[in-house]
Amino acid sequence: MAFAYVNLIVTNPESLAAYREKASDALARHGGKVVAAAPSQTVLEGDAETGLGVILEFATTDNAKAWIADPDLADVHALRKGAGNSTITLLG
Repeated sequence: MAFAYVNLIVTNPESLAAYREKASDALARHGGKVVAAAPSQTVLEGDAETGLGVILEFATTDNAKAWIADPDLADVHALRKGAGNSTITLLG
């Protein structure tokens, strides 16, 4: 099992809304799902700019890498990128 952490500083709520309509199907295409999501985060230690926080689960790290690199999902990822500044970190 592999997890990915997404931190999205939202600057374009309309693009985020459009992304949310397609995100579940895009994740499912590679066996992924949302485990947890929160509209805000609290930094317990260190300095970090935070926004929308999401934890994704995939069967393997290869599934997660295939999801982010899938050329058929480029339009979906473009919506997320257009929603603001995002960082996605693969744990594992």
